[in-house]
Amino acid sequence: MTKVTRQDLLIELGTEELPPASLKALGKEFANNLGSQLSQADLIEDLELKWFATPRRLAVLIPKVARNGKNRIEERRGPSVNHAFDEDNQPTKATKGFAKSCGVSVDKLDRLITNKGEWLVYKREVPGQNISDAIESYIKFAIQNLPIAKRMRWGDGSYEFVRPIHWLVVIHGSKVIPCKVFNILSNRFSWGHKFMVPKKISIPSAAQYENILEKKGKVIADFEKRSNLIETQINRLGVKTGGHAIVDDKLLETVTALVEKPQALMGTFDKAFLKIPKEALISSMRDHQKYFHVVDKNKKLLPVFITVSNIQSSSPTRVRKGNERVLNARLADAQFFWENDKKHSLEIGKHRLKEVLFHRSLGTLEDKTKRLKSLSIEVANMLSVNSVPCSRAADLCKADLVTGMVGEFPELQGIMGQYLAKNSNEVKAVSEAIGEHYLPRYSGDRLPKTKPGTILSLVDKLDTLTGLFLINEEPTGEKDPHGLRRLSLGIIRILIEKKIPLDIEILVRMCAQSYSAHLGIENKEAILKTTAFITERYRTIYSARGFMLDEISAVVAIRPTQPLDIDYRLKAIKRFRRGKHANSLISGYKRVHNILKKNTELKNSILNTHLFVDPSEIALSKALERTQKLVQPSLETGNYSKALGELAKLRTEVDNFFDSVMVLDNDTEVRINRFALLLNLVALFNSIADFSLLSTPEQIHE
Repeated sequence: MTKVTRQDLLIELGTEELPPASLKALGKEFANNLGSQLSQADLIEDLELKWFATPRRLAVLIPKVARNGKNRIEERRGPSVNHAFDEDNQPTKATKGFAKSCGVSVDKLDRLITNKGEWLVYKREVPGQNISDAIESYIKFAIQNLPIAKRMRWGDGSYEFVRPIHWLVVIHGSKVIPCKVFNILSNRFSWGHKFMVPKKISIPSAAQYENILEKKGKVIADFEKRSNLIETQINRLGVKTGGHAIVDDKLLETVTALVEKPQALMGTFDKAFLKIPKEALISSMRDHQKYFHVVDKNKKLLPVFITVSNIQSSSPTRVRKGNERVLNARLADAQFFWENDKKHSLEIGKHRLKEVLFHRSLGTLEDKTKRLKSLSIEVANMLSVNSVPCSRAADLCKADLVTGMVGEFPELQGIMGQYLAKNSNEVKAVSEAIGEHYLPRYSGDRLPKTKPGTILSLVDKLDTLTGLFLINEEPTGEKDPHGLRRLSLGIIRILIEKKIPLDIEILVRMCAQSYSAHLGIENKEAILKTTAFITERYRTIYSARGFMLDEISAVVAIRPTQPLDIDYRLKAIKRFRRGKHANSLISGYKRVHNILKKNTELKNSILNTHLFVDPSEIALSKALERTQKLVQPSLETGNYSKALGELAKLRTEVDNFFDSVMVLDNDTEVRINRFALLLNLVALFNSIADFSLLSTPEQIHE
């Protein structure tokens, strides 16, 4: 038996600078795609591979890759034996044709016995794939299936990739595997650091790749290793300042994707800039310059920043001063805008909103402000909240959009409004509500804390969402240019996590009426479409929280429109399924549901207790009547766990009914009456969820 030779396999794509936002995902997926191809060909035993990603390369090191895949048996099934031979036991025309297509005589065919009969089969041994023959197609597959939103072309060819490719390394053990990708021939030469070692680096073997590249090329190819190194350097410098560096995960990933040989440096900025709102300073450092900021033990911002250079400079002082000069210039601009904005109240800014278009079909920001004001008052009254600060906050919440600070730092809208409201001596409740009304801005973001902020955030999102549905600009497919899915998730989170018992359909209808009153826009279908769109987001939220999809479907199917109520139902269903009688009760419900679904006589199904024949149907009827009275108060208060506990007690009566009674009785009146009894049972369960959509353990494991 031939011994299988296994050696490490290295594949590296050398590119122009890759987009930092997607570098980590590209590196992981490139490795996964290659691993899956090699696994399918039986060239590797497991998927323990190592991926690398730097601004100028994607690479993967796969251990123990065989030179040849295992031989496999290929099997083709022909006619069944019953039809393969005639009465004289001679092969039929179909059998001869099958044998000919396999390139053998009939007597060379094997037989296969299954639970469905005996068949003629042709078996042959197929040699395993050779890594040298297949690697080119594997690499092309891995590239083609990368998550690239927009591909580019270069040169005279028709090749497409996220960035132009300049070199290709493919080494198995210590041997180069010849192949060509994007007209680039494979070899063993990688390239060193773009500035520190701008030359070819020979890779003797796949296993030596990472070490050789770091020692001779000044490149740390391992993404996670670079990230950990950067974080360590930043934290060390933060401690030196007497404070603590804030390492934002997103910024850390971006910076890691921008450098190949990280070197953290500390710089300072003018203390006078600390008078500017800290969010503007942090945004200047983090979002615009990719710097990390530092705070003291009281979390107060220090006039210090930490930047990560892509080289180990022989003159770090020059690098530091250059970064300080750039940041101080940017902060000087921020200071100018801030000082200028403080000269004008938000009240003055509010009057400029009539000059700013919210949407070509939905009016100006002044129009939106009027809608938010009336909606905020209405919702505040529904919740018995003081409407005065809600109204005032709604009146001013968009005024910061015409300020210089928000023009320079769009990500600070709302936040700047809060500072300017405070500067204009607005009451605390108003300024806080303005600062909170964009929350949550993204998945996992914090929610508004104050009641006026919560109300304003809610109506602002609902107004935008409803308005765009009214003019038929809802998301299509994966495209969602206005971020309506994000807004919907924010609406649901606010109502659930803040325990606000408001109905989505009622709120959407209020928004639609507001558009009708202010702009004369009418679209009755949009109300249902908007409500349904928001409702569909429950699957995203609750599947992420560990709820099963059938639980979510069962609750959503009965079309409840109050998110808090849906939350109570889902949690009750999840607890109910852990009970010892849940599975038998769900199975019983499904049996009832299937019987009713298959019959057309239900329109005449009115329960008549005088038509009961069997004691078990009398017992079930009385149990239903008793349970209905016990369940109703729980349904009204949203105590669905208690209601389900009462329903679980019906198990005995339901089981006895099916054991003793033939529902499809020959007597029409008796049959229809039993349908009516089962309809009452279904209606009682459906007051909580559609139990027909819940899977039993047997269905889950099918």
